[in-house]
Amino acid sequence: MANAPSAGLAAVDPRVWALAAQVIESRDQDIPLLLLKLKGILNNASSGCEESKKIKQDIYNYELTQYCLLILKQDHSRLRGGWATAAQLAEILSHCCVGLEVKEDPEEFYKKFLPSAIDNLLFLGRRLQARFIRAVKDEEKQDFLRWFRTVTDAICWLFGGHIRIATCVLQNDHFLQLLITDDVETAIIMMSVLHNILRVNSSVLLQVDEETLHCVLDELVYKLSSTTNPVIGNAATKLLLLVAKFYKQLVKLLTVRYKGLKVLLNKQWTGKGFDRDLNQLLDLLYLEQSDGKGEMQRQHQAACVIQAMWRGFQTRKRLKKLPQAVTTLQRSFRAKREQGLQHLKRQKEDESLKLQMQLQRQRAMRLFHERQLALLEIIHASQVNKYMEEMEGKSAITIQRFWRGYRARRNFHQQRQSLKEYKAAVIIQRAACKFLEKRRKKRLLSPWKDPKGLTDEQRLALQQKVDDYIKLHPAPEMSEEMSKELHMQAQEKLAQFLLRSRLDQRAVQRREALLAQVNTDVKLLMNAPALAESTENDLDVFRSRSIPVATKARQSHNAMLKYACGPWWKKLGEEFVEDDVIPDDALSAELETLFIGGKKSF
Repeated sequence: MANAPSAGLAAVDPRVWALAAQVIESRDQDIPLLLLKLKGILNNASSGCEESKKIKQDIYNYELTQYCLLILKQDHSRLRGGWATAAQLAEILSHCCVGLEVKEDPEEFYKKFLPSAIDNLLFLGRRLQARFIRAVKDEEKQDFLRWFRTVTDAICWLFGGHIRIATCVLQNDHFLQLLITDDVETAIIMMSVLHNILRVNSSVLLQVDEETLHCVLDELVYKLSSTTNPVIGNAATKLLLLVAKFYKQLVKLLTVRYKGLKVLLNKQWTGKGFDRDLNQLLDLLYLEQSDGKGEMQRQHQAACVIQAMWRGFQTRKRLKKLPQAVTTLQRSFRAKREQGLQHLKRQKEDESLKLQMQLQRQRAMRLFHERQLALLEIIHASQVNKYMEEMEGKSAITIQRFWRGYRARRNFHQQRQSLKEYKAAVIIQRAACKFLEKRRKKRLLSPWKDPKGLTDEQRLALQQKVDDYIKLHPAPEMSEEMSKELHMQAQEKLAQFLLRSRLDQRAVQRREALLAQVNTDVKLLMNAPALAESTENDLDVFRSRSIPVATKARQSHNAMLKYACGPWWKKLGEEFVEDDVIPDDALSAELETLFIGGKKSF
């Protein structure tokens, strides 16, 4: 298709053929703008019906309408041309389908293609409606509303040309979601679309299922009951009137399903500018209700009698309690009036007090300024600065004194309960100590009891047991040379053990030093600044090992000083520990990462 059309394709419009070739060879993001050329092709067609049908048939055969259908489903905020291009493509798609007579496989066109086109157009309308509601700027809202109206006009044009798809439009979930909205502008447009559907196909409501019919009628009645906008009310009234005129069997449904509809129309929408349509609708509703009017009238009269009897009973009961109610009302009125007078009196007193305090402050400030001026006249000019400094110092001291007093009083009030508890604990401890001291003094010392000695018989029996054991376990005899040799072996093993223990101790110290060095390096690296922010001083920390060692030594020394200066209650239970010994737990956090300077080998 890249070259000129061949002889077999002579009947095909060359513009359609060229556009189809460009669409096939172009990228996906460029196709929407290319498809806009279809509008010019359709507009330039002659007024003859046959030529227009031939062009639409060629567009459908070359699957350009299928391209338009697929593009409508995409998110046009990311495509070239945006939502304006989508609205124009919707209009082009509807014009291409209206007047098109498919001869080859018409079932696919009417049962698959057209329902898909309706679904994509309604889905595009939902997207435009959502963006119109979320838009903030007025210009942006007007653009989205204009594009939304273009899409709805395309839908109306499409089902106007193909009446059989009006039922498909009404049963589509996107259409019901577009209709169920609280936005005024889009709601008016969707009700006009519904009005066009009813005018094009008067039997469409009888062809849809019961659930869809109820959803449409519920939304129309809801709009009448939830809004006071006369435009919405006029559109909804006209739609209900159209339904009542076309479908006599639905009038009974309106009177039975919506029992308060007539009262709502009378009270809320009378005199809003569309009384003619409103009166026609009410006449139809009342005419349907006239069959059961006799029974309802009897029920109404019975209800009136019951209500009259009940109101009379209530009135007589209220008249009996009237004197007591009047007394209670007068009492409450006098109490409320007294409270109001007291409140006004307190307000006047507060205002007078505030006025007096303000006058006193003004008078004090005036006297202070007069005193300052008098002193400035007396004091020499060279002493003014010194005098002002002294006055500022005295003022600061006065302010500080008042502030310290206020803070001390506040802390005292806050710590009063803790002081009470502390005093109570001291009293209880003093009483307990006295009680224990008295009890200790009263306790008698037990006399010394010597241990019981062995008798002669016990000694003989014990000596006999020792002799028997020696006989059973005789000790081996050892010469002097063997004793010396055994002593030398023991000395050698002891020396080897001491040497090995010393080497192991050095190895352990070296291992601990290496671990401390690694921990120190890790902390230095974690606390090191970024390369862009590092300075020469930061580099010296990594070059020299003395700086981190000195830092850790300073931290450990501070920890020991802090422990030594700590309060007594933190050292409870350490009475038997030497004064120069500090527990390992107090210094473990500081000494475990300290690197001991020196050589790595010991």
